[in-house]
Amino acid sequence: MIIFGTKGYIYQLAILTLVCGQCGNPSAHTLRKRVSKFTLFFVPLFPYSTKHYTQCTFCGVEHQVPNEQAEQLLAQSATQAQQGVGQQHGANPFAQGGQPGGGNPFSQGGQGQQPGQGGNPYQR
Repeated sequence: MIIFGTKGYIYQLAILTLVCGQCGNPSAHTLRKRVSKFTLFFVPLFPYSTKHYTQCTFCGVEHQVPNEQAEQLLAQSATQAQQGVGQQHGANPFAQGGQPGGGNPFSQGGQGQQPGQGGNPYQR
């Protein structure tokens, strides 16, 4: 008795910000790759089908994407990730230094304040 069949695997490749063709909202889309493999005795042997899809996280609709366009979207997401590595998206108001009078207002000392000049009123 020989047992054979197929099994599908889904790989999430990237998350992109695109305008959805269905709902028209600019939202996050997941780029996924579906691979179907032939199995023999429950062991996956070789892939026989590979398809790429994008899914809108706002409305949930899926669109099949050609392999060339999927590679372009993947390269685009990689360049966006490299550009965003060195950028700060917001200043931390409780970070030490940087801004005069900045820092954590509830920390013990470290700001050079004298008693009676602000800071923690319960500290002597």
